[in-house]
Amino acid sequence: MLKKKLFLTGLLAVFLNLSGCTTSKPVVATKKKPRTEKPVEKTVEPTPEVSPEEIAEEIPATPEAAKELPKEKAFRKSPFVMREFRAAWIATVANINWPSKSGLSTAEQQREAIALLDFLKEHNYNAVIFQVRPQADALYKSELEPWSFFLSGVQGQAPNPYYDPLQFWLDAAHDRGLELHVWLNPYRAHHSTGGKVTEASAVKKYPELMVELKNGMWWMDPAKKATQDHTSAVVMDIVKRYDIDGVHFDDYFYPYASYNKGEDFPDAANYAAYQRTGGKLSRADWRRDNVNRFVERIYKEIKAEKPEVKFGISPFGIYRPGYPRSITGMDQYSELYADARLWLNEGWVDYYSPQLYWKISQTAQSFPVLLGWWEQENHKNRHLWPGINIDFGGDDPNIIETVSQIMITRGMLPESKGTIHWSIAPLLKYRNLSAAIKENAYKKQALIPESPWLSNNVPATPRVAFTAAGNEVKIEWETASEKDIFQWVVHYMYNGVWNYKIFSKNERSLVLPKQVNGHPLTHIGVTAVDRTGNQSEFAEKQVIYNLP
Repeated sequence: MLKKKLFLTGLLAVFLNLSGCTTSKPVVATKKKPRTEKPVEKTVEPTPEVSPEEIAEEIPATPEAAKELPKEKAFRKSPFVMREFRAAWIATVANINWPSKSGLSTAEQQREAIALLDFLKEHNYNAVIFQVRPQADALYKSELEPWSFFLSGVQGQAPNPYYDPLQFWLDAAHDRGLELHVWLNPYRAHHSTGGKVTEASAVKKYPELMVELKNGMWWMDPAKKATQDHTSAVVMDIVKRYDIDGVHFDDYFYPYASYNKGEDFPDAANYAAYQRTGGKLSRADWRRDNVNRFVERIYKEIKAEKPEVKFGISPFGIYRPGYPRSITGMDQYSELYADARLWLNEGWVDYYSPQLYWKISQTAQSFPVLLGWWEQENHKNRHLWPGINIDFGGDDPNIIETVSQIMITRGMLPESKGTIHWSIAPLLKYRNLSAAIKENAYKKQALIPESPWLSNNVPATPRVAFTAAGNEVKIEWETASEKDIFQWVVHYMYNGVWNYKIFSKNERSLVLPKQVNGHPLTHIGVTAVDRTGNQSEFAEKQVIYNLP
């Protein structure tokens, strides 16, 4: 009954919204060039579920049939496996999500981290966006910035007993088959909840870069080359030293006007110096240019060091009021000086997650209308995985809105499905919400969509074997080269229907019953998946054993 209610409600909401809003462009993106694909001989595209009869047609049954095969063996694709980016933000600033408060012991911090990661795995998420730099500080061992206040309650104080939180989170996430993306605030130097500004703070260490805002925050001036150099050094230090899957920036570039009580950002002296050197841009365009050059720089620097590490940004969800025409709201272009459309147009990201935190039926900021506009701007066919608000006050409204938005995203972005949920807190608070997501939208595990512009190298084909004992069959797998393996997909067939399970890189076996509802296990197969989502050739075996 719940599934039917969700489906009907979602369809009704979409119909009412899309038929009632007037936009400058259609909501559904116009036909675009196809996403860059892998070479035909290496393509690892999902295929529909197949029957034993269809498999028999692909495998020559006689020597005569085998002779008719071309000399070069065709690449054997796996059966269907769902692909969708399913992530949640985990915020450390103000102890929003983790740790639950500053000053917890190492053991308590680690228990909380494991509980959050276990929750995501159990609910079929496949990625976590973990905040490691909330205020020019570090939740990891750094020579560039101090230990975070939000860990111990004392900025600059390492965990005791010592451990590296980022390394702990990385190892635990990867053990569970979850990607971990490090989330950094590029310019915020001190948050109003971050305790006193101490000698360990970047505010004290780099006073020439700092601007004090009227709400108690400190901001690094985005126009200064030293600011950009320092933040770049922080990003690249993490990229070089940690086995991360992505780098993630949020919507904080120039600060929100409310942070300075409506007063303009105090950079008049810097702008005047720019003009004296012959600069011709207006002050607003100059500010945007500062940010634009920095975004492009970070993307290129990451790719030069580790091409497989994804770079993502989650800008404010409205580009500008009137884009499209029915949309009203804050103008990030003129307040945050974030030319977010340009970054997507130019492909200076691997994934883009505009914060579309509004309801489907909220006409002035409608979720599908905004999503359709951003998709039209996705000229380089990067991943477009919107950030969605999953807390609209109570289980029922949360369930209906969240599941409907996920389904809308799947329909509008079929080539690369995905959403990021703000934040993990509502999933824990509203247990009916998290259960409904798992029972409906996330019922099956999913691989993260491929990023073919990063790599099209296909992993080595696994070797698969099985042993039968009693009422069970044990499947085991390995591969000659495991350097780039991130996950495994194990497929198995009962009654002519393929099913699958996804495993982390460290897992090597699966035990299945010989029969399910009277139907014997007849076929098994395994593929290896690398860091950019490429799947190996499908290694399949027919299962033959004696039934008890």
